[in-house]
Amino acid sequence: MKNLTVSRRYAKALLLIGQEDGQAEQYNEELGAMVGLFDTQDGFEKTLTNPLYNKNDRKKVLQAVLAATDLSAIMKSFMVLLFDKGRVGFLREIASYYNDLADELNGVIKASVISATELSSDVIEKIKEALSKKAGKTIVLNVEQDPSLIGGVITKIGDLVLDGSVKTQLINMRETLKKGESV
Repeated sequence: MKNLTVSRRYAKALLLIGQEDGQAEQYNEELGAMVGLFDTQDGFEKTLTNPLYNKNDRKKVLQAVLAATDLSAIMKSFMVLLFDKGRVGFLREIASYYNDLADELNGVIKASVISATELSSDVIEKIKEALSKKAGKTIVLNVEQDPSLIGGVITKIGDLVLDGSVKTQLINMRETLKKGESV
């Protein structure tokens, strides 16, 4: 849980800088580019995060890589700050939170719908419209399928979870019966 809080804090701090200097979208792209480097350059991330290597040597590797990129001065400083604070290993989470925050800033919210059966495109569109109207923002909807739900859907928007699955209703009913309450 601590990692998530730390990642959020760094993402918010960078977004505030981006809002002030009008480069919020550029920083989003640059964070994505750094995650891409971690994903494609075998051993780069491990080199930076492995405590068995000398910290100064690891920092020199980071600085050499950053010098070879066309990242903004702010992003280069941000990466060095993450390294100095021992947070480079959180880069993926920071980039993910930053992306979500930047989307919210642009009036876009990510939501997900998990259903027991496949939903038609009409139903998906209606859910999207209803969520968009409710939130007052554009919704990017991720649709998943989970047959274990038996029926119904679970909708998630940020931290809000609307669980209308049959499975959850049956679990709640069982708990109520265990307590001896009337259903």
